[in-house]
This record gives sequence, structure tokens and C-alpha cells, in this order.
Amino acid sequence: MQVPRFEPFPALRYSPTLALDDVTAPPYDVLSDSDVDALLARHPCNIVAVDVPRETGGADRYAAAARKLQQWITDGTIVRDAEPAFTLYRMNFNDASGRTRETVGVLGGLEVVDEGDSGVLPHERTTPKAKSDRLDLTRATITNLSPVWGLSLRQGLTDLLRDTAEVVGHSHDEQGVLHIVERVTDPHRIAAISAAVSAESVLIADGHHRYAIARTFRDEVRRDHGNDTPAELTLTYVAELVEEQLAVDAIHRLYHGISAGDLLALLAPYFEASPGGTVTAATTTEMATRGALCLVRPDGSGVWLAPRAAALAGARDLDGEYLERALAGRDITVSYQHGVRQVLDLVATGHAGAAVLIRPTTIAEIRRTAAERLLMPPKSTFFTPKLRTGLVLRPLDL
Repeated sequence: MQVPRFEPFPALRYSPTLALDDVTAPPYDVLSDSDVDALLARHPCNIVAVDVPRETGGADRYAAAARKLQQWITDGTIVRDAEPAFTLYRMNFNDASGRTRETVGVLGGLEVVDEGDSGVLPHERTTPKAKSDRLDLTRATITNLSPVWGLSLRQGLTDLLRDTAEVVGHSHDEQGVLHIVERVTDPHRIAAISAAVSAESVLIADGHHRYAIARTFRDEVRRDHGNDTPAELTLTYVAELVEEQLAVDAIHRLYHGISAGDLLALLAPYFEASPGGTVTAATTTEMATRGALCLVRPDGSGVWLAPRAAALAGARDLDGEYLERALAGRDITVSYQHGVRQVLDLVATGHAGAAVLIRPTTIAEIRRTAAERLLMPPKSTFFTPKLRTGLVLRPLDL
């Protein structure tokens, strides 16, 4: 089995004179224009000034972002590590059950492998998505600005990451999560972490498109510079695929161009329906107890959908797959949304005819996906908390 390289690098980090609360940001793909405005109002050097180039900048916005990043490096806003390092990344938070949690992973450069290679595995089918924005930004800045999220199948990786290292920053996000980054420069610990991650396959949890872009960029660089450059690797956060290190939420299904009644009729052969009352945030807890999904009507009422075992025989234990089986061959547009409140609002305002709330994917099913080299339906997992952008950047130095 081919396994991926995982290597330290001399990171770019904000100067310790700056508060990371002011200059880091959520991932680019969850930010609205107003979110970006608010972050820039907090500090003009917030990472979104580079990571989210404005359309108003025209075709030159990527070059402008690159110039800004270079200016920050020149004036000391961003400082480069003196030597290659791994970065431990801890997140302290309360999960959906209210339990206090700490997770830890490591930021490094993960090898960019060809599609279909056994070393780095996708875990779900992806939906079509424009890739030119991230690719153009990478070409211009010659920098990995935000990490892919990988899950290591190597048992015991967490034990290698538990001990603290040199704390180089911390940030609180909008949900109250504490993000802590620690620099690892000890050569023995670096060697142990690198060997552990490189010993088993890595499953991509989040950032499939970013990884695909890294592959395209690598191929471009190879044509001009050969295959011994930093573009052979890409910035990746790697955590062990174990229950204690992961919090997984559901991404619910919105259905367009169909009424709630018609959708229920299509689902009836595959699910036993019963009245669900008014849908609230607590509905997801009852879904787990009942072993059911929940259809959401425009008036906010719900319908329990208990899977019929005989009708769904052979399907994997995934609510997304149950729904795909039930609606196969139907010309229905589906979109995806995290958060019950957001789903209720979209259905109530007519942005969708109906929705179905699904249960989170289990860690056991994620592990099965990796072991059997399978793919889940699109948007099967929503890993939380989200990684902050701006804590660590990876220069590509071509």
C-alpha cells in the first residue's frame, strides 16, 4: 500500500504583537459579504483581505491579494518560522450534548497524490463546484492559505500529540471555541509524528476541492520546475480517526420544485411516516432516540420517517443513502444546509418546498468508508468545530 508523506515546514504566522482574535477567520466558504466586512472592520489585516479577494477588485483581485500578503511579510505583520516545524492544533469546545471537549491534530504538509491513489482517500462524493477561484488564488499568492482536514487511520497518533509544545497563539471563534496552536521543533518528535501519519492512509474529511486544486497546481508546477518543490505537498490538518477526536454534525437536505406532500408520497414506500409535531432544535435529539429522520413542512411541522428495513435492504447505514435510494430516478433538485434553524427558515420562506433532517454519520461508518474504499453520498458529514484560517500559512517557495 502506498502511503503519503507528511512533513514539517517553515510556517508563516501572524506577528505575536497581533491578537489572533482580530486577524483570523472562519473558512472562506462559510463567509457572507457582511461577514467579511465585519472581519475587516475588526482589523484591516484580517486574513480575509487575502483569502477572500473581492469581486469588486476585478480580474486583478488575485494579484492584489498576493501583493497584500507580500506587504504583510515585508512589514512584519506576518513572520516566517526560522526552521521547519509541525503545528499542534487544539480546539476546546462544548459539543452538541453540552460536554466539554478538547481535540488535537497536527498541521503539516501532506503529499498530493494522484486521484485514485490509496494513500489519500476521499470519503464522500463531491458536488460540482467552481474551482477556479481557489486555484487562481494559489497561483497568485504561491501559498496554501487554509488547510485540508484529514483523518489518519494510524492508531495511537493522538498519544503522540497530547503533550504540549511551544504555544504560539490562541483565538476564540464566533461560537466560543478556543483554538490553540503550538510549534513543534524537536527533531525526535517531528520524526515520530511524520512516521505515524505516513504509516497509514489519510481520509479527507473536509476540503476535497482544496485537495483537488492542490493536485492541479502541483501538475502545473511540475511542468515548469520539476517534481521536487513544496507544491508536492499541501497544508493539511491531520487528526486520528477516533471518537474522542471528532464531533460530527448532520447536513440536512432541502428539496426544490416539489411540495412537502408530494415528497412524502415518494418517501412512503421506504419510510414509515407518523406525525412529528413542531420542529425545533430539540427534534434532532428525538430523531436519535426514535431512529428516524424528520420531514419538515413549510408551516414548521414535522413528520417522523422511520426507515423500512425491507425496502432499504442492502443500503448502508446512512440517512443520505436512504434518501438517495428512495428518490432515485426522480427529477428533484436537492441542496444542503447545516443547522435546524436555517432549514426551518428556508422552507418557511419558500426557498425550498420541503426538507428532511438527517442524523449525523457515525464514526464507525466513516471508518468503514475508509476500510472498504467506499464513498458516501455528498455532504454526509459536517465536522465541527471549523478550523480557523490564518493561524498557519504554508509558503510554496517556487
